[in-house]
Parts: sequence; C-alpha cells; structure tokens
Amino acid sequence: MSKISYYTAEGLKKLRDELNQLKDVERPKASQAIAEARDKGDLSENAEYDAAKEAQGLLEMKISKMEETLANARLIDESQLDNSKILVLSTVKLKNQANGMVMKYTLVAESEANLKTGKISVTSPIGKGLLGKSVGDMAEIKVPNGTLKLEVLEITRE
Repeated sequence: MSKISYYTAEGLKKLRDELNQLKDVERPKASQAIAEARDKGDLSENAEYDAAKEAQGLLEMKISKMEETLANARLIDESQLDNSKILVLSTVKLKNQANGMVMKYTLVAESEANLKTGKISVTSPIGKGLLGKSVGDMAEIKVPNGTLKLEVLEITRE
C-alpha cells in the first residue's frame, strides 16, 4: 500500500529537482565508473568493479523510491485551508506555559521539516499535539522530558 504524502509547491519542486539530479548527473557517473572499472581487466578479482556495481544498485534503489514518493505526492491547495484550526501549513504562535516563552512554527510535511527555519513536521509529537487546536486552546504534549503545555495564541498562513 502506497503512502500518500502532502507537499507545498516549494517542497514538490525540491523533490523533483533532486530526482532529476540523480537521473541526469549521478546515473551517468555510475555508468562511467563501471565502464572504467571494466576496462581494468579481470572482473572476477576486480574490487573496483564490484564497488561501482553496488553503488549503481544503491543509486537505482534511491531513484526508484523517489519516483514512488513523487507518484504518491499531493500538492496542498493553501486557499482551501481553514484558519480557525491548526492544520498542515498553519503558522502558529505558541506560548510555553512553563517558561512564558513565545515560539512560532509552521507545520509542514515530514519531508519538509527543518527546525532551524521554524518548520516542524505534522507527524512529530508537537505537530500531532497541535493539529486541530484553535486560538486560546491549551495543548498538552508528551515529550521525552515531561509534558509541554502550549497555549495557541495565533493561527495564520504565511
């Protein structure tokens, strides 16, 4: 059973670009490495040839997985999303009740998550705990070092 993944336009473009890089640049390099190793003589004792064939196999497997991911990718139509509840692509302003710290995160698909840019995955514990909450709601999220109590201050689309 294939797993459907949801992407922003930016995330989908990045996935397509990476796949094109693997097919158009890495695949020819792997073929070239095999050809060079084959030219070096006896294949039965040629470790370089074996390594090049194995690298090509891994590359083909990676390409196949990415093609499957792309085939099951769905673009999120941001205009259809409701701002009254936290959903994928919601940008939320949260207040940590323990220390009063205010944080801002955007909930994105797992493959687009990047904490440095404030993007957290909807499948992460915090992401799951926030889904469906509205402004003023309190989210209690179990994390490895206890329970986070986060108050939802604002929900926007950016």
